[in-house]
Amino acid sequence: MSEVTPFFERKLDCPLCKHSFKTTKIRSRFIKLERHDSDFCPIYKDGGVNPLLYNVHVCPSCGYSYTDEFQTFFVPIIREELEEKVAKQWTPQDFGGERTIAKAVNAYKLAIYCGIIRREKKVTIAGLYLRIAWLYRLASMYAEEARFLKLAAHEYTESYSMDDFSGTQMSEVRILYMIAELQRRMGNRDAAVLYFSKIIEKQQSTTDRKVVDMARERWQEMRETMKTAL
Repeated sequence: MSEVTPFFERKLDCPLCKHSFKTTKIRSRFIKLERHDSDFCPIYKDGGVNPLLYNVHVCPSCGYSYTDEFQTFFVPIIREELEEKVAKQWTPQDFGGERTIAKAVNAYKLAIYCGIIRREKKVTIAGLYLRIAWLYRLASMYAEEARFLKLAAHEYTESYSMDDFSGTQMSEVRILYMIAELQRRMGNRDAAVLYFSKIIEKQQSTTDRKVVDMARERWQEMRETMKTAL
C-alpha cells in the first residue's frame, strides 16, 4: 500500500479558456498550524506543508490566474481584455506540483494582475498583496515584505473608504484592524493609532471580540514602546 502524501491534485476547468488542468492542494489532516502573527499570518509546524503556497490556480494553457474568492462570471468586455492582456501574452507553463515560495509568489502576482483586469474587489486584491508579504517574511526577504505590506495597506484603506468589503467575510472591525496593524508594522504610528482607536470606538457594536482584544493588545504594545523611547 502506497504512503499517503500531504499533497493531492484537484481538477479544474479554466473559467477563461475552459482548458482542464490539475492544481496541487494539501490534505487538511497534514496541516499543522503553530500560531498566527499579529497580522494573521499563519505559521505552520512544517514549512513545506503550507497551504499559502497553493491558494492561486494558474491555467497552464492561457495563464488566467485566480483564487476561490474571484468572481466566476465574465462580462464580455472583461473577457476580451483578459484574452488580449493575459492569454495572448502567455507562454504555456505549469504551476502544478509542489511549489517553492518563489513559484507561489509568481502565482500570486499573476492573480493580482488578472484580478485588477477583471475589477475584483479591493479587499480581494489586498488579501493577495498581504499573502505575498507573508511569503516574503517566511523567506526573510524583509524589504520585499515591507513593499507588499504597503500595497496591501493601501488596498485595504481603499476598500474601507469605498465600502467594497460589504458582503464578504471581512467585517468592518477586521478591515480596520488590518489597516491599523499594517500601518503599525510599517512604522506609521499616527495612522495606526487612528485606526486602532476606530476599532475601540466600535467595541460595543461588534460581535468580533477577538479582533477588539487584539487591537487593545497592539495599542498597549505601542504605548509601552513609546514609554521606553522617552
